[in-house]
Amino acid sequence: MTDPSKPEIQEEPAQLRFLRRLVTTLTVVMIGGLVVVIGLLVIRLSADGPSLPSEITLPAGVTAQAVTFGSGWIAVVTTQNQILILDPQSHAVRQEINIK
Repeated sequence: MTDPSKPEIQEEPAQLRFLRRLVTTLTVVMIGGLVVVIGLLVIRLSADGPSLPSEITLPAGVTAQAVTFGSGWIAVVTTQNQILILDPQSHAVRQEINIK
């Protein structure tokens, strides 16, 4: 019989040791991936959006249905089935496109 104050130290099976290391490695990789995803979301969502004008002056008799802002232009879809391309500073009409 063995002395109860000295417990027997059993050798751990190799498969159990491999499984414990695998789970630990996967946990570290998952935590690292989560940190990267959260970091990318914070960086992406904290970026400034496009600068929007306070108001847009349209030609007389034109009613806007939708507005799209691009780099160096503003597109306004009108209720008269036209797309007006406007200059963002002067609001002058650069181009008119008729929708059929």
